[in-house]
Amino acid sequence: MKLLVTFALLACTALPVHADGAVRGVVEVTRGKDVPAGPVLVYVVGFTEAAPSTPVVVKQVNKKFIPDLIVTTAGGTVSFPNGDPFLHNVFSPTSERVFDVGSYPQNETRTRKFPKPGVIDIFCNIHPEMSATLVVLPNTKYTLADATGQFEIKLPPGTWTVFAYSRRAERPTSSKVIVTDGATTEIKLKLDEVPRDFKHRNKYGEAYRPSTIYNPRDAR
Repeated sequence: MKLLVTFALLACTALPVHADGAVRGVVEVTRGKDVPAGPVLVYVVGFTEAAPSTPVVVKQVNKKFIPDLIVTTAGGTVSFPNGDPFLHNVFSPTSERVFDVGSYPQNETRTRKFPKPGVIDIFCNIHPEMSATLVVLPNTKYTLADATGQFEIKLPPGTWTVFAYSRRAERPTSSKVIVTDGATTEIKLKLDEVPRDFKHRNKYGEAYRPSTIYNPRDAR
């Protein structure tokens, strides 16, 4: 699944200047009763844009990443503030962007820049239940569908492929659309989700020991 998303992010070119139209639609998600609902990302590739200067903020609260589906543009920065009264240690083993920010206490923040498009697993080395997925896109033409699956993306005229992706999807789904000057094109996407437990090893490639709540005093 991750490779399919990553391949879809490649082979981008600069975007010509035109008056924008829009793509509006709905993502219909099929999931079993044991699959929790989660955010659905809708995006378009095929061209590059500069990343916004403002970092994307991913909070760590109650031993969870919020949000757990993170999106930024290549060259963008992600900030990881610790809102819990114990240590966290954000890391990624993903080959496209291996990193480890080390352990840090409540009210401190660590940041990382992500220069290339890709799909990156984000974990905490202290708490095995914490996981998130970071999607680094080549441009800013993306959005999260609302609770009813509806979305809208402004796009320049042309033929584009619109993708929908979630952390529990078997694979991304997509549809080609034609956008014309000032017009809105309507589409429908269907996404299948399956149970996933997001089990992983720690930053050393080892199994986690039984989960323990760490206190900043443990670092002394």
